[in-house]
Amino acid sequence: MTTHKLSQCIQGPISNSFCISTISELLSKQHWSELKSHLRVTKPATFLDQLLNSGGGRSSATVLIIDMLVLAYVRNLEIHFAYEGFKRAQDYGFKLSLTSCNPLLSALVKENRISDVEYVYKEMIKRRIRPNFNTFNVFVNGLCRGGKLNKAEDVFEDMKAWGGAGKMYKAEAIMKEMVAEKICPNEVTFNTLIDGFCKDENVLAAEKAFEEMQKQGLKPNTVTYNSLINGLCNNGKLEEAVDLWDKMVGLGLKPNIVTYNALINGFCKKKMMKEAKKVFDDITEQELVPNAITFNTMIDAYCKEGMMEEGFALCSSMLDEEILPNVSTYNCLIGGMCRKRDLQAANDLLIEMENNGLKGDVVTYNILIDGSCKIGKPRNAEKLLNEMFNLGLKPNHVTYNTLMDGYCMEGNLKAALNVRARMEKERKQPNVVTYNVLIKGYCKIDKLEAANNLLNEMLEKGFNPNRNTYDIVRLEMLEKGFIPDIEGHLYNISSMS
Repeated sequence: MTTHKLSQCIQGPISNSFCISTISELLSKQHWSELKSHLRVTKPATFLDQLLNSGGGRSSATVLIIDMLVLAYVRNLEIHFAYEGFKRAQDYGFKLSLTSCNPLLSALVKENRISDVEYVYKEMIKRRIRPNFNTFNVFVNGLCRGGKLNKAEDVFEDMKAWGGAGKMYKAEAIMKEMVAEKICPNEVTFNTLIDGFCKDENVLAAEKAFEEMQKQGLKPNTVTYNSLINGLCNNGKLEEAVDLWDKMVGLGLKPNIVTYNALINGFCKKKMMKEAKKVFDDITEQELVPNAITFNTMIDAYCKEGMMEEGFALCSSMLDEEILPNVSTYNCLIGGMCRKRDLQAANDLLIEMENNGLKGDVVTYNILIDGSCKIGKPRNAEKLLNEMFNLGLKPNHVTYNTLMDGYCMEGNLKAALNVRARMEKERKQPNVVTYNVLIKGYCKIDKLEAANNLLNEMLEKGFNPNRNTYDIVRLEMLEKGFIPDIEGHLYNISSMS
């Protein structure tokens, strides 16, 4: 009966109210397949007017009908009407779903209507219609077909912004499909992918993209090499980074300051300060100018190695290059003095920084709080926390966890728990590090049952124990003869060394 009515609605000159009521009847009975298969009207704008005037309003049922309308047009290859329906739905303020939007995008790509593809995609983002992998895949393919690969970077940024859909392995899948479809990415696309993989700490995927780029007959440029060298250095693959540098130079490409900064960072991470200094000195020989990042990387490494004299000397030489030390520069120096347990010198640097018109940031205060805790002065550290609030700075988890650890180190669990309460009052919930600090604190004062209760609380809240958690349980509980009462959770502790 219902199908017959719908057939009349589609084929014959039946009244508009009859057509709307028939569709509504199908909807109320959840006959989605019939709705998708048979819903066809002549003019989307007219249908929307009729639907609103019929009393459908802006209910979820109305939105679903419009969704099915656009999808029906796509399936019947009436792409012009589908596109019109999408636009009209947007005009009326209806938020459609991927059920209709993805097929519409795909159909527009097949018809090479690339400007319309861009319009639909941008409207989806604007209307917060959450894209998925297929959305990005179709859109990138559309950009490729339209010769607009320079816009691919924006798409990959969108992928990252939309959370679960934004992992770079999705981008890798898109690249593979593009190659399989013989839609050739260009240098911009590959550079975007390689940089994204490196920032996502997936150097293996970046290297694969680098190889694929050359297989496609494309020549990596300085931007390509910079991203990959930086990624390799950040992942401790210094030898590979140096080899890539040599290959780059051998091909006639000239390293720029970004390349130098990446390699200096690589040597500094390996504590190879002589080699880092050689690369640093080579910058001026190549008629390049070091920037603040160059200096700060070297200064930070010197300070971490306790080479404060070299760090201060390099800071002074910044002025010779007309580069003013910034907050990051001072943070490096303050951190160095805190490691030497010279809090007075660290505070003097804070005053100097402020006299130079710079204001300490959250990192600055985190360093000072950590320094105070390390010398057994958590109360001074808490005064710094209060100062942060007075300056309008927002303490983060590192701030609170460091202060809690400071109190725990002196066995003052009451004060540590007060810091936790203060953190939660500021709407920051404990994380794994918080629990590790407090569990270890209880173990330190031999309150193992209390530590066990915290461990259970952490697990009940869905936090996964990390390596530090296992080490604390093994060293502070198991080796003291205490078996945690957390059945099944830490079955593999004994296998960890």
